[in-house]
Amino acid sequence: MTTFLEDKALQKDITTLNLGPTHPATHGVFQNVLKMDGERIVSADPTIGYIHRAFEKIAEHRPFYQITPLTDRLNYCSAPINNMGWHMTVEKMLGLELPKRVDYLRVIVMELSRIADHLICNGILGVDSGAYSGFLYLFEEREKIYDIFEEICGARLTTNVGRIGGFERDFSDKAFDRIRQFLKEFPPVMKDFEKLFNRNRIFIDRCTGVSPITVEQALGYSWTGPLLRAAGLDYDVRVLEPYSSYDDFEFEVPVGTSGDCYDRFIVRNEEIWQSLRIIEQALEKLKKEPEGLFHAHVPEFYLPPKQEVYNNMEALIYHFKIVMGEIENPATEVYHAVEGANGELGFYLVTDGGRSPFRLHFRRPSFINYQAYPDLIIGGLLSDAILTMSSMNVIAGELDA
Repeated sequence: MTTFLEDKALQKDITTLNLGPTHPATHGVFQNVLKMDGERIVSADPTIGYIHRAFEKIAEHRPFYQITPLTDRLNYCSAPINNMGWHMTVEKMLGLELPKRVDYLRVIVMELSRIADHLICNGILGVDSGAYSGFLYLFEEREKIYDIFEEICGARLTTNVGRIGGFERDFSDKAFDRIRQFLKEFPPVMKDFEKLFNRNRIFIDRCTGVSPITVEQALGYSWTGPLLRAAGLDYDVRVLEPYSSYDDFEFEVPVGTSGDCYDRFIVRNEEIWQSLRIIEQALEKLKKEPEGLFHAHVPEFYLPPKQEVYNNMEALIYHFKIVMGEIENPATEVYHAVEGANGELGFYLVTDGGRSPFRLHFRRPSFINYQAYPDLIIGGLLSDAILTMSSMNVIAGELDA
């Protein structure tokens, strides 16, 4: 007589599941070939490169100015941080000193970008846990930040904001009014958002204990940014290697304890509050700086206004030399890093005195963070894998470059 067990009716079957590359829950073109034991993940094999655009190699054939549009397509959720990180790298290569007013204006734009990026990440984390309302709350606020960007530079998503040496133009009164209005109207919305999630039993149960990581493991993966801070280490480039006068500001670096999805959510929320605090301080400090000083006096590197190009021979010459990449650059190598929304965003630049970088490498935090993803989801449920990716805020453009 054949028993039920003998005919292997209960033998486990391992199934293969393609998670991505165009699955809506992956929020980007990422493929993970999963081996599944029921709902539990046995192994994961990630594939990247679906959006690869060879930005580094393209940049090595462009003058320094024309590299800016490449940088804001790395992390399109916080493009201005990328723009200014690149500008500061070139300024470091050239040894330029910028007015304090430019530093403070940059800080305002970069912190607004950080807020916009964190809003998207935490809003989507709510969506992936089954709570859609929070995303709608925050998306409207992100649009207000984009309105500010549009007022500053004329663009919203791929901003191309700023110039080597400062800004193309000063902030208008309308831009400052919108910033102050945002600082007034956003905090109550943020508090409502936190009320929706911070003590929500379902959300907490869905996120707590999901893909936890220790500080040692995170450092082993070279993690930085909110992911590392959620694991418990207060590493922040703004504090450890201050740039753009960040050492003039008082703010705290939030840290978590377990490094799980819930800690990442909380750390990003706290960082939003700290960014608001920094922007308020920057507005106060701007009152003590002379108005109208929105770039350094470096005519050989700073693109002159068009009106001057049309009416001033010297400006026309500088314009021609800068656009054609005929300015003299030192043969050197520099590395400059900023605290991007996802972690340390670095630019390693090698020059040989030519019109373009001899070698340029972007340290993209999403690329580095994503290497840990398979290890984090193995042994967990498929639904937790979705939450893990959301909490890591993996941006396809930044991952592939």
